[in-house]
Amino acid sequence: MRGSALNDRSPHAILPKITANRAGYSRAAFALARVVQPPSRSSSMHKQAVNYVLVFACGCAAAIDTFGADSIGVVKTVKGSVHIERTAQSVDAAVGSEVFKSDRIVTGPASSVGITLRDNTLLSEGSSSVLELNQFAFDTTTHDGTLDATIRRGSLAVVDGKLAKAHPEAVRFSTPTTTLGVRGTEFIIEVGDGENGH
Repeated sequence: MRGSALNDRSPHAILPKITANRAGYSRAAFALARVVQPPSRSSSMHKQAVNYVLVFACGCAAAIDTFGADSIGVVKTVKGSVHIERTAQSVDAAVGSEVFKSDRIVTGPASSVGITLRDNTLLSEGSSSVLELNQFAFDTTTHDGTLDATIRRGSLAVVDGKLAKAHPEAVRFSTPTTTLGVRGTEFIIEVGDGENGH
């Protein structure tokens, strides 16, 4: 797993910083520990995550509209083959699809998906990736809650939302081998071949 953190919190301001680092990570930009993965996988997944963030951040500039009573977020962008696995069934993801706690989001080759959670957290999942939304709760008045997600395979770009800004200790992202706490930043997580979960 590799986690890279960027300092500016604006979804628009993150774009030039990510673009500037397309050829490799700049140490000065990072605040999160990272575990080195096989370089051949790392380079391709970083480019996929970068390319997707450019599309996703532009598509998510507007504020969240409405959510269903039990949903924790909504799909904002879809490219290619994306499935939501939920309670022993799999459904195709589409723009406007709601996501729920315990959903497993699976992207195919050359595919990607962007999800906005209730607290305005932006999740940008790259191709051939598996993301599990283990826990999410958010109080719109107090900004209390919890976010626990696991990236089993592939890449995930994250722009933190209101929950992480108010209570960073309540937000956790994991890979099959590592757990990351949030430091109030935007970051990319990549899972290499040696770390892949099921």
